Amino acid sequence: MSNSLEECLVSPHKEEKMPIQLGAHTIRSHGFKVARFHMHDWIILILLAVIEVILNVIHPFYRFVGQDMMTDLKYPLKSNTVPFWAVPVIGILLPIAIFIVIYIFRRDVYDLHHAILGLLFAVLITGVITDAIKDAVGRPRPDFFWRCFPDGKAVYNNVTGNVVCHGVKSVIKEGHKSFPSGHTSWSFAGLGFAAWYIAGKIKAFDRSGHVAKLCIVFLPLLVAALVGISRVDDYWHHWQDVFAGGLLGLTVASFCYLQFFPPPYSTDGWGPHAFFHALAETNNSSNHLTPRPMEVDTHYGSSERNGRLAGDW
Repeated sequence: MSNSLEECLVSPHKEEKMPIQLGAHTIRSHGFKVARFHMHDWIILILLAVIEVILNVIHPFYRFVGQDMMTDLKYPLKSNTVPFWAVPVIGILLPIAIFIVIYIFRRDVYDLHHAILGLLFAVLITGVITDAIKDAVGRPRPDFFWRCFPDGKAVYNNVTGNVVCHGVKSVIKEGHKSFPSGHTSWSFAGLGFAAWYIAGKIKAFDRSGHVAKLCIVFLPLLVAALVGISRVDDYWHHWQDVFAGGLLGLTVASFCYLQFFPPPYSTDGWGPHAFFHALAETNNSSNHLTPRPMEVDTHYGSSERNGRLAGDW
């Protein structure tokens, strides 16, 4: 990438050049404006966070668990290989650190703001969907027997045949939240978004044939997959829970990424839609450039023109 981060646009009718500073949209110059324009999005994020808290407080559906069903629910009760506090670190803080590093080089507040906003939407929407399904389904975890009967003495209702748990209430409550895996869905939402983001920045699909770029893109997905595998190894989830969680998180991450960024295989895949929109408005107001109609995207600016601002990654 060019150290100066500066490219020139050439008018199709004149040979004069118009300097465009890629780092012209910084946090100091445009940060407040961008955040204010998306104020309603941040409010929705807060509402999603509140809903997420409520879904974790309420009791899930306590599904019928008979004696015959306990055969597949007697796995050992183990601690988490990946603790709960580590999930936000892996799925949120780690991608944000990547966004900040890119901002240090590019000085594009649109890219930083929209990457963080899209990431938070991906994680919180995934969290709300995951926990809503958890509460509605109430599937017992593989270690449910030991949650329900910590002393190993099983008790069942003489009439209904349902379990009569005498374990710790909070542990029993958590034992009814197997499907889908929250660790997995959150990890794939955050790291899946990061994989999309990295693919766009390094131009992974520019047809240059550099497979090493794909290895970089797959690395966050590998980390997310290992988190999901740990949930099966710890007997906190069935494999179906992990599969559904990964699919859910990656799907939501894809939708949220494409809301703010072009697809990574696009010519403009290296930057957010908002940057090209702002650039087009700047060019139109300057009256220094008269673009050809075939080159202009009325919303985001010219793909050919802005592609020259990307630099080499």
